Amino acid sequence: MTVESLVLVANAGDGSISVFRCDGTSLERLSVTEGLTGCSNFAVDTERNLVHAAVKGDPAGIVTLSLDRETGQLGQLGRVDLPQGGMNYLWLTRGGTVLLGASYGGGYGITAPVDGTTVGAPVATVEHPNLHSVAASSDGRFVYFVSLGADLVAQYALDDDLGLTPLAAESAAAPEGSGPRHLIFNDAEDTLYVMTEFSGEVLRFSRDKSTGELTAVDATNTVDPDAQLQQGVLGGSPLDEHAIWGADIHWGADEQTLWVSERTESTLAAVEVAADGSLTPPENYTVTETQPRGFATSPDGRLLVAAGERSTQVSLYAVDGTELKLLDQAETGKGANWVRFV
Repeated sequence: MTVESLVLVANAGDGSISVFRCDGTSLERLSVTEGLTGCSNFAVDTERNLVHAAVKGDPAGIVTLSLDRETGQLGQLGRVDLPQGGMNYLWLTRGGTVLLGASYGGGYGITAPVDGTTVGAPVATVEHPNLHSVAASSDGRFVYFVSLGADLVAQYALDDDLGLTPLAAESAAAPEGSGPRHLIFNDAEDTLYVMTEFSGEVLRFSRDKSTGELTAVDATNTVDPDAQLQQGVLGGSPLDEHAIWGADIHWGADEQTLWVSERTESTLAAVEVAADGSLTPPENYTVTETQPRGFATSPDGRLLVAAGERSTQVSLYAVDGTELKLLDQAETGKGANWVRFV
């Protein structure tokens, strides 16, 4: 049975974060916190009930907020400015004491210390074109930045002083023009999966847990063949060109599926995952909120909440294998594009 939880949604168009209570069958909006200009992503420290939200503006920055789990209210605690450009992805590691960020427009990634409720200035910076996401191994030793512009996953060791040292192999290559975008580990962390934007694939990399190094294994197509979408390109107009526009990736229940979203056709689909980590392309596709840049699955994988960049509502689904059943819809805000269960 799914335990009652909170769902947070970033609404970039409104510069706000909506907080919903989810009881497993419905969504109740508890609060909307405004004043978060262009907020399109955040990282949540569930132990301390903190939300680190990336905001745009001049300068861009990261705003730290307290989360009241009863009322859903978010209260600003602090801010760090980022003159080089805003973050597209944030990730907490080492028990919430280190914040990692990836900037698409700025083409750089950061490490930053977190002391209580205060995020410090960046310590280390790396540069790759069009960085789209970042993740760390659960032991906090290794960090992976995905470069959509260079078609690679850059891999680093993270030292005690938050410095980043390239591994022996500085990066793992993605197929040329695929546009690697978001990444996700399996529980064992011996495999890393990457969703691509332009080719609509899930790339599979094996991971050496001792050295941290990635090795490309294979790739699986996730795009509906009946849609007859064209290959996307960097700087293209996917809607005008009827091109692939892959976005987000999350685990389903028991690591048996990986859910992915595609924005041109506004679909969600499940890639089946075998015991050996190999993947099978989706057999069915669910049309969801328009232009689903972001969605999330509940910790047990039995629920899914999807947002649309061109929708002002979110949809709650029950997940049954590779099928979705719509349970509820609720208003959120304009340009909704980032969703997390907390």
